Amino acid sequence: MDLDTVRTFVAAADAGRFQEAAAELSVTQQAVSKRIAALERALGVRLFTRTPRGAELTIDGQAFLPHARELLKVADRAVASVRTDRRPLRVDVINSRGAASGLLRGFHRAHPDVDLDVVMLFDVDTAVAAIRSGTIDASFRAVAAPGRALPEDIASVRVLDEPLQLLTGPAHALAAARSVRLAELVGHRIWMPGIVPGTEWAAYYADLVAEFGLTIEATGPNFGSDALLDTIADTPALATFMSEQTRLVWPAGHGLRRIPVTDPTPVYPHSLLWHRDNPHPGLTALRAHLAASATATATGHAVPGTWVPDWVLPN
Repeated sequence: MDLDTVRTFVAAADAGRFQEAAAELSVTQQAVSKRIAALERALGVRLFTRTPRGAELTIDGQAFLPHARELLKVADRAVASVRTDRRPLRVDVINSRGAASGLLRGFHRAHPDVDLDVVMLFDVDTAVAAIRSGTIDASFRAVAAPGRALPEDIASVRVLDEPLQLLTGPAHALAAARSVRLAELVGHRIWMPGIVPGTEWAAYYADLVAEFGLTIEATGPNFGSDALLDTIADTPALATFMSEQTRLVWPAGHGLRRIPVTDPTPVYPHSLLWHRDNPHPGLTALRAHLAASATATATGHAVPGTWVPDWVLPN
């Protein structure tokens, strides 16, 4: 059923005259008559009776009118659901405590008028597929893994390099250090049970191990950050990498230490990914906000004394 004919029928029913309906719709009276005739043929009934006073609904026209109004409401809702200026900006972050979430919270504070839907997808392949299908508008990711370039229709920009720190318990051999060189970590057990093979963060840590001879263990189930902190606090032989910007709270008795890593400092690179043809105005605002933040804080740039894998795309 053609929605233009339905919209014309409703306009004529409300106006009571085809001429007035034509003026409302900015078409000719002849066009109104043709549309109504086409709708009557499609339905197999007469909808109007011509009278000296104009056009009156038949019994069938009266029965069809409320359904016609509902059809137009449904159509308008369907259009609104995909109008980029009427739906929330959907953005993917890896987790709720990381630096990407912090960037998005900063954007929300600066632009409270932009409605946000925050989602957490598994890996870069899932995120890219969601961007290409329109399920999400943007994703904070490490861009790609070795040998896997982004599709041509996906754009990216580096927005933050997140320094990693060493997290130890109070009895760890390095607990008293004010900083630790990356080479000093050789021979120490670094436990990271959340590493999943095939993900971009697994590729990142695999390259870190290969280049600096570290020992990173991903054994055991991942019970979350609270269980990780408990284990690190109670096990002198274990340490873990933790982002400088990850917000953590632990019991006072844990005595955990966050120790800067230097010479070089491993940084986890965050980029914003989006579809080149995405017209959402909130996405434009997000990109502008991140560009301004990167300029103001000197983030988003590879700086001397830091390390990222060779496969990470430059700014």
